[in-house]
Amino acid sequence: MALSRLAELHGVATSYSPSPDRVVPAAESAVVAALAALGVDASGPEAVRTALEEAEAGQAARLLPPTVVLRSAAPSADPRTAPELAALPPGTRVRLTRDPDPVPARPALAGGRDAGEAARRAAPAAQAPPPAWNWTVPLVPAATAPPPPAGSALPPAADVLWAVPLGVHRVEATTPDGRTACSHLVIAPDHIRGPETRSWGLLVQLYSLLSHRSWGMGDLGDLTELAAWAGRVHGAGFVQVNPLHAAVPGAPTDPSPYRPSSRRFPDPVHLRVEAVPEYIALTADVRPRLDGLLRRAAALRAGVLAGEALIDRDAVWELKREALEHLCAVPLAPGRQAAFDDFTAAHGQALTDHATWAALTERHGPQWSRWPAPLTDPRSPQTAAARTELAARVDFHRRLAWYTDTQLAEAQRAAREAGMAVGLVHDLAVGVHPDGSDAWSQQDVLAAGMSVGAPPDAFNALGQDWGLPPWRPDRLADNGYAPFRGLLRSLLRNAGALRIDHVMGLFRLWWVPAGAPPTDGTYVHYDAEAMLAVLALEAHRAGAVVIGEDLGTVEPGVRETLQRHGVLGTSVLWFERDWDGSGLPLPAEAWRASCVATATTHDLPSTASRLTGDHVRLRHRLGLLTRPLAEEEAEEAAATATWLTVLDGLGLMGAAPGGHLPGAAPDEEAAVLAVHRFLLRTPARMIGVWLPDGTGDRRPQNLPGTWDQYPNWRLPVADAQGHPVTLEQLTASPRLARLLRTVATEDQTPAPMARTAPPDARPV
Repeated sequence: MALSRLAELHGVATSYSPSPDRVVPAAESAVVAALAALGVDASGPEAVRTALEEAEAGQAARLLPPTVVLRSAAPSADPRTAPELAALPPGTRVRLTRDPDPVPARPALAGGRDAGEAARRAAPAAQAPPPAWNWTVPLVPAATAPPPPAGSALPPAADVLWAVPLGVHRVEATTPDGRTACSHLVIAPDHIRGPETRSWGLLVQLYSLLSHRSWGMGDLGDLTELAAWAGRVHGAGFVQVNPLHAAVPGAPTDPSPYRPSSRRFPDPVHLRVEAVPEYIALTADVRPRLDGLLRRAAALRAGVLAGEALIDRDAVWELKREALEHLCAVPLAPGRQAAFDDFTAAHGQALTDHATWAALTERHGPQWSRWPAPLTDPRSPQTAAARTELAARVDFHRRLAWYTDTQLAEAQRAAREAGMAVGLVHDLAVGVHPDGSDAWSQQDVLAAGMSVGAPPDAFNALGQDWGLPPWRPDRLADNGYAPFRGLLRSLLRNAGALRIDHVMGLFRLWWVPAGAPPTDGTYVHYDAEAMLAVLALEAHRAGAVVIGEDLGTVEPGVRETLQRHGVLGTSVLWFERDWDGSGLPLPAEAWRASCVATATTHDLPSTASRLTGDHVRLRHRLGLLTRPLAEEEAEEAAATATWLTVLDGLGLMGAAPGGHLPGAAPDEEAAVLAVHRFLLRTPARMIGVWLPDGTGDRRPQNLPGTWDQYPNWRLPVADAQGHPVTLEQLTASPRLARLLRTVATEDQTPAPMARTAPPDARPV
């Protein structure tokens, strides 16, 4: 069928498999809409025939793909070994222009970005390869030579080709008959380096972590204190936080950190205002106004900590924004000005676009699609004129981005100085809000009229529409994946690791046409090898670990590919069962090593909630159950009992205060400790401890399937009774201390695991 062939050429699926034994055809309307979003007209039989002829002719005539990937086990590679370049017609002249900012040869994981920069500066300039190479396919003479001694003349580039450093280089090819082609050559490490040693760390939603200095929600000062305490007192190796991406302004703001305005720049709502150096330079006439803001912030904080109010990001931002207006009016000292200038230069047009968008939202509102028509184009003359007119506001938003980046760097530095092997683990959301900064500035690489979601499956028969415009795979390739590279580089500036939400999106995404139900979508494929190469390149540059959230339905071969390239997976205890056999809990020694092992995540019940069945009763109260409460409770109780029997059989239940008597109902805290002892017996390279598990918190931070029925993303960390707990109380909590001591000191040698289930338990 012509439409199927056309779709295949453009990476658009015409069917999908919700389970290994079932194939479902994609809606034809979705296939046509996805092709249209990729610039291909498939609106009728004649249009399909024409588009197919053009696509096949273009593919036959193409000399090079827009991006070529070459993997290397060394810090450099010979580009002639790339199959696409070697296959060029004989006699083709090739010119390779070196990446102006190639990846440092040997960045150290322990040193991160700074170590990489130091390595680059230390490289002998006299032995640096030339900026460009010319050669003929095949190379004449067909030989290579080592770099000449320092100070000697370089031989002709046409005769000798040296290994090219890791980076993204430009290739230009001209055949003997005059045909030309340009391509990007990505030379990347063959895999991403994992953690040097096994480590454990805390998982926390930053907004939920309030101290006595917070302005109504957790901030980067709180993160810095948590990291320093966890590292120095308990030997934690990392702290993983929710996405700190910039949000879309407006009231109310979407509270989800997974639907941001920009993934490249952090949100200044996370700033600790008093820690900004300009704060101490405020003049006496401004101080009373700041004191008033501090009093209002204290009232916000008190309301949340007393349990009377939810976290109100909009109210917090209203206060912080006013304070930051005063701080940004203070002239920067010479050294600070130089640092700010370096930051703006490093982020270039991307930062200018983000700041321009923020300034325009102040004048025209947060929905850029409703702005005056010329301003919806970030490259229009009218937008340039508006940027000039609003120069002061643009500079204000640039400065906020710099302030936030600086405090993130301070938090990572505190974590590393506290002895953390990894430090901060940042989280990358799968996409951006359609009204946000990135959607405005990156219209050329986003698929208009499409949204990312998920197809129907056993857990959601209606499918899901997340309302996030997807990247166009063709435009990413045409640009040498520059938008993806810039995003990764920005996030990894101040991180020891990066968690990628829905990492399967590097391979394919479910595209839903605007106005269609999620069931009427289709998968669109991305060049996973190129995406993973860019990811490896930027992780190598930063000396960072990469973690993929690969829970749920995963396309066959994806986990194996991720593991081969060094991307750690995510394994949650309750889901780790022998699904292809007995259905019983998977023995600890059978878990994969290349993962972060946890008891729960922000989208799942806390361990205490799962053990007590509170999460089932919560969903019942909200009308989310599809079966009678008693039936749901029985199934959950059986699943929990299966695990508790295994844990008890391994002797993991008896070390909690008060002990555990054989045959008695397990103490809740004893069970929480046992769960984490089990995680320690797995070979997992990283063990994640959900911070609320240390307080007995029953409430999930996010309850999928709800919007206004439940206060998603607005709850502080609490104790078992639902009373909010401050950072200061957390660090003094005996219960949390017992959990962290257990994780830090228990024997981590894998042991045999009981494989039998209790008689009344059945696999689920």
